[in-house]
Amino acid sequence: QVQLVESGGGLVQPGGSLRLSCAASRRIFSVISMAWYRQAPGKQRELVATISGSGTTNYADSVKGRFAISRDNANNTMYLQMNELEPEDTAVYYCWLRSIATPGNGIWGQGTQVTVSS
Repeated sequence: QVQLVESGGGLVQPGGSLRLSCAASRRIFSVISMAWYRQAPGKQRELVATISGSGTTNYADSVKGRFAISRDNANNTMYLQMNELEPEDTAVYYCWLRSIATPGNGIWGQGTQVTVSS
């Protein structure tokens, strides 16, 4: 079973940038969809961005124009470039994968903390 590990989180000031990575333990074939989610304390987990197997991307309205999702198939890694960060972006960020080889509801990484504060 493939495993996902997020990295790149940390403390950043408002207006700053971070680049999150989601590395898969082995090569991923036939991706159906990959996504970044986030969950702030006391709030429900929310979808941030998706990228389909064909490369189509979608974003939550709250991050549109500031975040960019991408994937490097050769390195089995998905990224989330986060610019113009706001305190409201503070959350644990999780990556998610669904492929033909995963369980039907996909698999999750463990999450990486992003804190935006001055």
